[in-house]
Amino acid sequence: MNLLVTGGAGYIGSHMVRELVRAGHKVVVVDSLLTGHEDTIPKDVMFVQADIRDRSEVTEVLRAYDVGAIFHFASRIQVGESVSNPRLYFRDNLAASIELFESALDAKVTRIVFSSTAAVYGDPIRSPIDEDHPKNPVNPYGETKLAVERVLAAYDRAYGLRFAALRYFNAAGADAADGLGERHDPETHLIPLVIDAALGRRPHITVFGGDYATPDGTCVRDYIHVRDLAEAHLAALGYLNAGGASGAFNLGTGRGHSVREIIDAVERVSGRKVPVVHGARRDGDPPVLVASPRRAQDLLGFRAKRSSIDEIIRDAWAARTR
Repeated sequence: MNLLVTGGAGYIGSHMVRELVRAGHKVVVVDSLLTGHEDTIPKDVMFVQADIRDRSEVTEVLRAYDVGAIFHFASRIQVGESVSNPRLYFRDNLAASIELFESALDAKVTRIVFSSTAAVYGDPIRSPIDEDHPKNPVNPYGETKLAVERVLAAYDRAYGLRFAALRYFNAAGADAADGLGERHDPETHLIPLVIDAALGRRPHITVFGGDYATPDGTCVRDYIHVRDLAEAHLAALGYLNAGGASGAFNLGTGRGHSVREIIDAVERVSGRKVPVVHGARRDGDPPVLVASPRRAQDLLGFRAKRSSIDEIIRDAWAARTR
């Protein structure tokens, strides 16, 4: 099957491209390289440097390569930036996605697998979080992702554009053997920051708050290996191809790890000490964010298999130190 991956030069998108190639699909990547890295795209994969808002070019790519489905990763992802400069997020996440969906309709592509986020839930009122949990984003990043989901639902009802919106919790790890890893600028994700502190690339890691109602007082999050995420996207495509109904699916493990546990795991895996500084709580940090993965298990047949915290850390360390 011929497939388009938007944002295929980014962290998760580049892992998705390799998963699709391994599964025997022909892949076309469309990426503006605003935050992506061209060197992550395999040489035998067709690459088009373009903005997904360019309807004429994207529609031509979809038609020329007879694309059967789209994996849509292209977006901005920094929560803090979305608060300080929301216009970027409504423009590049929401408006750009609508243009992509218009191109899909023009080219008669009827299946979309969308990279969404647990940020659509906002501050949880129960845990683990299932897909029916109230949606109340607390930042523009989450607002734009939820808005895209709602656009997709409307387009499905009106035009038959079927979709799976995959709500990630905390993507982590790497396919270090293929030279992949997290290369965000700036880096805001906990695991690479802790690894950098262990490597002496930063003076310390700051733990924000130590008095939460959790076993060790630090925030708890659900981490899922990026290669597991890629496999979940492939499962979602299979689900849509088999006639599955459009909808949203959480991607997590159902188990959380605290900030302190992540630091301990990095020290255990690396054999190095992580310098730690304790700071005050940050506004908007819920004590616990853990997924209920049951819907993805039941309908997509997906279960994370690489997402033990030590395996995630080992792969992230290998990528960070290659």
